[in-house]
Amino acid sequence: MFSAQDVRTGRRSPVNRWWVVGGMGLAVFLASLDMSIVNVALPAIRDSLSAPTAVTQWVVLGYLLPLVALALPTGRWLDDGDHRSVFTWSSTGFAVASLAAGLAPTIGWLIAARVVQGLFGAALMALIPVLITTSVEPGLRGRAMGVVDTLGMLGLISGPAIGGVIVASAGWPWIFYLNVPVCIGLVLLALAHIPRAGRLRPPGRAAVVEAGFLAGSTTAIMLALTLATGGQPQWLFLALVAVPLLLIWPRLPASVPVRTLLTSADMRAPLAALAATSVASGLIFYIVPFLLVTIMATSAPLTGITMLAFPLGAAALGPFAGLMADRYGPRRTTLFGLVVLTGGLLLLLPADPVWSARDVAWRLAVAGAGIGLFNAPNMSAAMSAAPHSLLGTAGAATSVARQGGFAFGPAVATLVWGLSGYGAGGIRYAFLVASVVVVLGALPVARRSWQNRRPPVRRTAADRIGASIRRRNRPSEGDVPAGSEHQ
Repeated sequence: MFSAQDVRTGRRSPVNRWWVVGGMGLAVFLASLDMSIVNVALPAIRDSLSAPTAVTQWVVLGYLLPLVALALPTGRWLDDGDHRSVFTWSSTGFAVASLAAGLAPTIGWLIAARVVQGLFGAALMALIPVLITTSVEPGLRGRAMGVVDTLGMLGLISGPAIGGVIVASAGWPWIFYLNVPVCIGLVLLALAHIPRAGRLRPPGRAAVVEAGFLAGSTTAIMLALTLATGGQPQWLFLALVAVPLLLIWPRLPASVPVRTLLTSADMRAPLAALAATSVASGLIFYIVPFLLVTIMATSAPLTGITMLAFPLGAAALGPFAGLMADRYGPRRTTLFGLVVLTGGLLLLLPADPVWSARDVAWRLAVAGAGIGLFNAPNMSAAMSAAPHSLLGTAGAATSVARQGGFAFGPAVATLVWGLSGYGAGGIRYAFLVASVVVVLGALPVARRSWQNRRPPVRRTAADRIGASIRRRNRPSEGDVPAGSEHQ
């Protein structure tokens, strides 16, 4: 039977290490819970630390910033590093930062702790798909991704309820203390079940320079989005600051592995689809509460219950999607999920003020089912398209697409809604824009699915990318020693 192979050494590792898959699911559950639980605690944090509301939102943005900015440098670091060491140190650092966040006496301290949390979280988010990919055989990869995706959705579902109980009974610091025992459990699991391979090297100078460029551009973009949603004109200046930084990055030597990875259409297609669905998901989570409360006059408790329909629909279909991907192929299942998601968005398009909460809930469930059918097969397709030498970079690229889309979705919703006068018509336009974005993201997947109906070629996408890397690194004719020949 096939056994998963170590990315760098080529050594065989135990077949189908489901303990590792379960641990990665627990890590994703923790990350999803952390994102949703903090939003519930923001009012209590604001009052306890006497912080302005505009500053309090950086408790969330401070965590997202390094997740987006440091993902790509971290991914390339993972390509050459020992996965067990990276996972244990990242889990330990996340636990320490969580403890510091709970002990924060001021809002500045708390935001700084959240930034550090995001720094270690960037390594965890890039490493999780790598460990899943190398822990099970290809025929079970979709199911493994489905298990992890389902646990992530359960984290989103349970976050508001758990957060509300903790804040009301124990106080907001305990939402951060909750991370510590979970991280300790992850460290113990890693030491027991993830094989060691090599030593952990510190990031090189090129990675530090690249991280500076990406952090600067990401910070400028996030500040611009914050100011734009608030109607402040300074956002345009910040957006212009981000442009030259983003134009310089592709010219850096450190960007070569990412650009090489993106030469494959088999990699570009799932990344484009992931970014599109993340924008749509971010838009749904932001705009639907306004539809329920502002347009339909729904109560806050009923609004919260109604919003659960989206992640519940996704969680219910996650394991089934993984099974379908393993049986019928990840691209076909991915495309089916995108069609269902588009259908759910079009069902929401009327945004009728006379709807009941139930009318919104079942439409959200359809859209969520599309996400559930999409996530695991799409991740399986993306990681399968990457060569072993760039699995870390591929995992980081998926993290950037997902987190960037989630951050961009609310800004798109606010822009479209605001241009239409903040009425029901603007919400309809927002759903229409989300539908168009998903369709555009589905086109590359559909194109690859159609092309693969032809007789298969001998080389896989991963082989083509690997060959491209070898050609780039091959010495020129003048550098070949006398008497040797090109391979």
